[in-house]
Amino acid sequence: MTPRFDRAHTDDLMAFVSASPTPYHAVASAAARLEKAGFRQVEETDAWDASTGGKYVLRGGAIIAWYVPENARPETPFRIVGAHTDSPNLRVKPHPDSGAHGWRQVAVEIYGGVLLNSWLDRDLGIAGRLALRDGSTRLVSVERPLLRVPQLAIHLDRQVNEGMTLDRQRHLQPVWGLGDVEEGALIGFLADEIGLDADEVVGWDLMTHDVQPPAYLGRDRELLACARLDNLLSVHAGTAALASVAGTGDLPYIPVLAAFDHEENGSQAATGADGPLLGTVLERSVFARGGGYEDRARALAGTVCLSSDTGHAVHPNYAERHDPGHHPMPNGGPILKVNVNQRYATDGAGRGVFAAACDRAGVPWQSFVSHNAMPCGTTIGPITAARHGISTVDIGVAILSMHSTRELCGADDPFLLARALRAFLES
Repeated sequence: MTPRFDRAHTDDLMAFVSASPTPYHAVASAAARLEKAGFRQVEETDAWDASTGGKYVLRGGAIIAWYVPENARPETPFRIVGAHTDSPNLRVKPHPDSGAHGWRQVAVEIYGGVLLNSWLDRDLGIAGRLALRDGSTRLVSVERPLLRVPQLAIHLDRQVNEGMTLDRQRHLQPVWGLGDVEEGALIGFLADEIGLDADEVVGWDLMTHDVQPPAYLGRDRELLACARLDNLLSVHAGTAALASVAGTGDLPYIPVLAAFDHEENGSQAATGADGPLLGTVLERSVFARGGGYEDRARALAGTVCLSSDTGHAVHPNYAERHDPGHHPMPNGGPILKVNVNQRYATDGAGRGVFAAACDRAGVPWQSFVSHNAMPCGTTIGPITAARHGISTVDIGVAILSMHSTRELCGADDPFLLARALRAFLES
């Protein structure tokens, strides 16, 4: 069977995810792609000017990028693709070196809604950033198998297949060697990996990740098995869409990519969607182009955001957990996510905006709504709408195994999403 679409986009997504084991690496990967498209970084501490072209701001694990066309006025509205860079995982504690009974271990804390059993018996790397004594930070990533959370053998837990319970404090601590606990061992090892003296390191934001590479799956390779699809799939698609519209001539809107950190634990952070970062960037962009408060209000009144995050494909083994009238399928195109209780921000007018973008792109799309008896997740969408008064629509790609170390989507869907996002940004 020949794939319906060129897989170059999905191949690039696989490379993007592999290079992005943490939010800090993800924004660096996105920035590198935008730089190739002519974007330049602007510092938040500098005065901004009225120049046109592509610009971006980096803050920790978040990136806000925008393209100012030649015809932009102070009151020109924005078209925003929103996403998040973080994924549930195991993160290193302030005192990382631990162990017991001759095993060396790393003390970790659980971040976000982790599917705990998916972290058992995985070969894990470690990555993140090190904070140095001079105030700078350095990225670090160990991609080889370094840690493992070993599961208890069935001989020692005969009832495990009738129901497994994992204690978050005791059962999720990975091993990484043998011997007595050695204070400073982990940080010393990581500092050495990037040519630093351990004494230079005064802080860290480190996390584990599955080192198994992404792969096409199935007889016809129509599926993609990959870590962190939630939500690097959307970050990559948004980056590709923004880069593709830059320099295409006059645009009726200012296209924006807003990829936030900390969505998986509520978005209440300086780099989260519930923080001031997006609003500050949009406001400063208006003011840099000579606008005032009235221009800012007019620009935001005409602004629309597509909040792009993964959603649930119908699970063939648990179909009863899904709404019977809404069964999104892989490779059926992006999904429109609806919840009348505002767990998603979509309304009827937003549906029209999304449908128009998909029609323009020639992309099929599907609808998602939760089973009434199941609690519904949420996204940055309602937060963005409420915080900034921006019309917001929740969309995404349907996947299986959400919040697992390794998720599954249709291999065509990343490309279809990127096409729809481009059509939204340019028209």
